[in-house]
Amino acid sequence: MTDYFEVHGRDGAARIGELRLTESVTTPGLADDVVEDAGSLWFKEREMPEGDESKLTVLPHRAFPRGTDEEVMESFAVNYPDVEFPSAAVVAPETAEDFGTDAYVLSGAQGVVGHGAGFREAIIETREAIPSDSALFLSGVATPKNVATLVYAGVDLVDADRAVVTGTQGKYLTTEGEYHLDELDELPCSCPACQRPAGEFTREHCVDHNVNALRAELAIVRQRIRSGRLRDYIEGQARHEQWLTAAFREFDQQWRYVEERTPIIRNTELAAATEDSLRRVEIQRFAERVTSRYGSRFDNPLVLLPCSAKKPYSESQSHGQYHDAIQFRAHKVSMTSPIGVVPQELELTYPAQHYDSVVTGRWSEDEKEFVAEVLRRYLERNEYPRIIAHVPEEGYRDVCERVEAALDVTFEYTVEGHPTSTESLANLASTLSGELKYGKRERQHNTVRAIADYQFGEGAGDELFSSINIESRYPKLRVHDEDDEQLAAMVPQYGTLSFTLAGARQWVESDVPEKRVEIDAFAPHGSVLAPGIVDADDDIRVGDEVVIEGPKAFAIGRAEMSGPEMVESTRGVSADVRHVEEK
Repeated sequence: MTDYFEVHGRDGAARIGELRLTESVTTPGLADDVVEDAGSLWFKEREMPEGDESKLTVLPHRAFPRGTDEEVMESFAVNYPDVEFPSAAVVAPETAEDFGTDAYVLSGAQGVVGHGAGFREAIIETREAIPSDSALFLSGVATPKNVATLVYAGVDLVDADRAVVTGTQGKYLTTEGEYHLDELDELPCSCPACQRPAGEFTREHCVDHNVNALRAELAIVRQRIRSGRLRDYIEGQARHEQWLTAAFREFDQQWRYVEERTPIIRNTELAAATEDSLRRVEIQRFAERVTSRYGSRFDNPLVLLPCSAKKPYSESQSHGQYHDAIQFRAHKVSMTSPIGVVPQELELTYPAQHYDSVVTGRWSEDEKEFVAEVLRRYLERNEYPRIIAHVPEEGYRDVCERVEAALDVTFEYTVEGHPTSTESLANLASTLSGELKYGKRERQHNTVRAIADYQFGEGAGDELFSSINIESRYPKLRVHDEDDEQLAAMVPQYGTLSFTLAGARQWVESDVPEKRVEIDAFAPHGSVLAPGIVDADDDIRVGDEVVIEGPKAFAIGRAEMSGPEMVESTRGVSADVRHVEEK
């Protein structure tokens, strides 16, 4: 049971946590001043330390270098006792398990940090073997250049050992590399140690600078986690060394590990600045749901449109011009890199209104391939009487032609020069002449049902909202049943639906799989803490709508942990409660 460590915030595998000592330590952070090592059992037997709440005590241990045979590890395994003070166990990826300590020190870290695949394998194997609410500590490896990637992978604690050693060697560390002191004509830092001419800068000063630089980088990383934007930072920061780039690409290929820990919704910008953005969980998840859950309910032709810099698209000047030409006579779907395709009903749904990308007017081959694949899958799933492509030549046209060939369908192209030119807009309008318009009621109902499909699964919209009335105006739609009882409301910040208690009951009574959290015998108000969780569905993700039920209460709310983490954790907020009914 973890008594002295608690996770307060999450950004993928990276977390903001608190090591609850006499003076609390915010993680990810440096552990040098608060760790006390009880010693290695390789050299002699050790007495169990008394420990105290001012230090994280590493219990007597045997560390194994990377590559040690598993039989040797098993033969020399340590039985860690239960203690009543903040403690840490030393583990290898192969021997890691729940020893009841607050932190776990990864032995052999020096053998994996520097190797993308080996690092990924060791971190995931260890992280999944130890409790979700325990801290992972890597010693002797952190530098200002690599610590962001370490944290991104799931590391909570590091020390300054490597920064100190390299400083004594006369190596000056920065977030993008290291320099020998004799290479520096001036000091590229303004920390206290660097407040002197380069000629007076000694190796002792270099040690102080290196530690300062590591602390500063950790502060940046913590702030990035709090704002939900660590991945944006990583995509640039990891470019400074090949193994770091390889490492985060290795994690991109570990869908289960990363997806389980990545929130469903955020209210922060997703910066798509590199082609690696195409592999982000948020991007892949959106594309997968659009092409496997969403189904168009419009009988009108499809009009493919280019995206706009302004989000949501409908508020941009260009899309206002497209709207004037289309006039509700067609179903609008925007094409964009890196998202893929965005039906008009999902333009607010994360990350469709939250991303920003680099606009050069040219698409890379990876971008074309990805968007073409998403569009192909979308059109295989949704049938339209006509497909009109109102897109520019560069990038978009190539994507459309690839899909035409793959599906053996014909697109009608309406752009001459620029999509918003007078000729192009006139072509678009005339191409749709004679098509019937859909009404406001149809548009609103289709929007609510499309969001339900995306959020809860294929067919959920029709199952949950077969007969409804809509109140208020887009994007603050409120869903009522035939008896005028409110079932749900649209949340404009995320483009999702939030249920009332009546909506939650309808969800439970339907055939749509609900995401359920089982709690102990109490009525939650405000939030549900981890100790009160009895069980939770494995597919719950941070941000999911969840039904919360126990012997004394039925409630609806939003998950603050993944389902597996809810079950494993002994501290922290598992879910925020919106509405509750006591039994």
